[in-house]
Amino acid sequence: MENQLISVILVTFNADQYLQRCLDSIYAQSHPHIEIIVMDGASTDNTRAILQRNAGRLAYWKSEKDSGIYDAMNKALDHVQGQWVYFVGADDILTSDFSMFARELKDPHSIYYGNVIKSGKKYLGELSPYRQAKTGINHQAIVYPARFFDGRRYDTRYTISADHVLNMGCNSMQDYHFTFRDYDIAVFNDTGISSLQKDIVFEKEKSRLILQYFGLSIYLRFQFKKIKERMSGR
Repeated sequence: MENQLISVILVTFNADQYLQRCLDSIYAQSHPHIEIIVMDGASTDNTRAILQRNAGRLAYWKSEKDSGIYDAMNKALDHVQGQWVYFVGADDILTSDFSMFARELKDPHSIYYGNVIKSGKKYLGELSPYRQAKTGINHQAIVYPARFFDGRRYDTRYTISADHVLNMGCNSMQDYHFTFRDYDIAVFNDTGISSLQKDIVFEKEKSRLILQYFGLSIYLRFQFKKIKERMSGR
């Protein structure tokens, strides 16, 4: 199992000031079995030149217009050759823990997740089902079995939270389950769109999705907390 290939999918758009740093953090991994797939959304900065310079170390890259980050991720999944899939943004950095985490990837029915470093602190740790429903696992903390994506893609109706929606669905699946390992595998840039904006479609549907995938007790707890926050003016 140790020799299994991890497909690292890097999606980027006009992030040339970060891109090489992210790529270098992947190159620096001691785990030798990594392929890099880059999908760029037709950047107008220096991104294409950077990718051309790195082309010899990339399994696949393309620069073309897309309809958002999840459309790019869906396209990239068509080129995966590995047994495991990991998504990273150009403004994120893999840590050396990523390679130690890679040794834990043994169960093809497990969706493994660890921690990221956010604003200099460990984030989020192991999540209870309630916290998974409310907050979601950070996307840069998860490594998926590649087979998980057989016939499955991100719903691009959700422009910011499609990963949260996909992960919510895992809680009602028989074939896959989440497994936590306490490694800080990436430094997460918390100034990106997912940290600064809300997904309007997701916010409208979140309560329904929690009821559908997590059941009545977690749904009622979520609604109670929402009412308390509203009453306290938060």
